[in-house]
Amino acid sequence: MKKLNILFAALLGLGLNYSYAQTPKGSVLIKNATVLTVTKGNLQNADVLVQDGIIKQVGQNLTAPSGVQTIDATGKYVMPGIIDAHSHVALDVVNEASAPITSEVRMKDVVNPFEIGIYRALAGGVTISHAMHGSANVIGGQNATLKHRWGAKDPAEIIMQDAPRTIKFALGENPTRVHGRGNGIQPRTRMGVEAVLRNGFNEALQYKKAWETYNTAKTQKGNTVTPPVYSERLQTLADILDGKIIVHCHSYRADEIYMLINVAKDFGIKKLVFQHTNEGFKVAPEIAEYTMGASVFADWWAYKMEVYYSTAYNAAILQRNGAITSINSDSAELIRHLYHEAAKTQRYGGLTDDEALAMITLNPAKQLGIDDKVGSIEVGKQADLVIFEGHPLSSYAVPQMTFVDGVKYFDIKTDKDDQRQYVSATEMVEPIFLHGEENHQCLQDVDAYFEAFQGAFFEHKH
Repeated sequence: MKKLNILFAALLGLGLNYSYAQTPKGSVLIKNATVLTVTKGNLQNADVLVQDGIIKQVGQNLTAPSGVQTIDATGKYVMPGIIDAHSHVALDVVNEASAPITSEVRMKDVVNPFEIGIYRALAGGVTISHAMHGSANVIGGQNATLKHRWGAKDPAEIIMQDAPRTIKFALGENPTRVHGRGNGIQPRTRMGVEAVLRNGFNEALQYKKAWETYNTAKTQKGNTVTPPVYSERLQTLADILDGKIIVHCHSYRADEIYMLINVAKDFGIKKLVFQHTNEGFKVAPEIAEYTMGASVFADWWAYKMEVYYSTAYNAAILQRNGAITSINSDSAELIRHLYHEAAKTQRYGGLTDDEALAMITLNPAKQLGIDDKVGSIEVGKQADLVIFEGHPLSSYAVPQMTFVDGVKYFDIKTDKDDQRQYVSATEMVEPIFLHGEENHQCLQDVDAYFEAFQGAFFEHKH
């Protein structure tokens, strides 16, 4: 039986490796462009040679090997593929709101490779997105890092298999809204949010200790010990404590940000990224000192109920204090022009071109633990690239071609029917959330909503 199990495991492993190996890898030579490497300056009239999905050479007067397509990018700009550190694109559902801790939930189980948002993102130069669980829970589900391989039919084909595990936390009003309506479940307050965090990790420590005791005892001759009850929820929390999972935490106010930093210190959690982080500028040195940085909006000021102060200078202040800072979308619309959002950091804070571009390339890659693979144009990295007409930080910039692993997934000139527009006149880019009067649950029912709306509209017209 043992031999059969080992054989099965080996075959399963081969199957998984084979599946991963089947993801398309392209080869191409891009010539005569201004190459914005992000890490090694800008190269004029330069070439980028890609072979089998990997950047092989960056320089001048490169020659394409036999069978490799050459693209003349004279007068154009080439930059690394844009990475969105906070997205919900390509997810069928977002929130599991049944309990304040749902760490066993995995977003990779609900990835939808057919969502048109993937293609729209490619049209905006976005090659990777961080598909996150929602903010209904203090400790939510595990996220999925996606490669935008549009046209894939299997969700596994767009999941970045070699990306580290990440998980969603949430502070402030979001989890208290869900569980604070007198239903007897924590949290109802910000203090309750901290209590959920500390109680959860203390339970995880006890869980770890129980398994350590068991694993030691079972090696003893004549032992009769029984293993503890396995819990996917607690095991995930234990993995966070062991540094195997990066925490990405929804946050607004400085006080709650500082609270989580202290909780993380108390439990030895070092892999922590703050999301939104509207008041991050108030605790920028602390974020820089202890965490993996903050992923922020460029200039969103519409959170006056959740946060007292928000400023468009937030990203620049964080950057100047040494915090790894990225600009994210959290939006199926905004994801299409993140390069414009990065440019705002020059209007609000005077960041350099490289600093601004890093906020949508290298910095989110660092926060996702994939900067050794993507985020800059360097030999040996995966060939996620975008060709722009006009400098990407210009108001007139237009993405022309987008490559993932050297494969062209978007070309503005061959986009015959403009697939970005495959949407009815009544469909919203952003989902509509309806609030049920009776059960106080968030309902997402876009189709039904617009059918009713459309019917009422035409009835009124006629």
